[in-house]
Amino acid sequence: MALLDITVIPLGAGGSGLSAWVAGLERLLEESGLSFRLNDMGTTVEGSADELFAVARKLHEHCFGAGVARVYTVMKIDDRRDKAVSLGDKVASVERARQKPGAGGGQ
Repeated sequence: MALLDITVIPLGAGGSGLSAWVAGLERLLEESGLSFRLNDMGTTVEGSADELFAVARKLHEHCFGAGVARVYTVMKIDDRRDKAVSLGDKVASVERARQKPGAGGGQ
């Protein structure tokens, strides 16, 4: 599985708050059936690379369909094929490393 970190910002949507837009995009993610987790700066989604590119496009296009003339989307995809990864694995790995003496390059 691959991980997608995505932030979709509808520009000119009126006002500076985006929580209603984010809620609508989260509903689309629920409908996709993919696992996802909202964070303070975006949303992380788990799936195959094909699924992630498709859902990213769907989220991006949704804003245009809602009448916005400009959408700014930032996305990062980590497609690791040497071992299975899933949502939360990276955070758990860092937490384990923090418990070890000398974590952080011996600091």
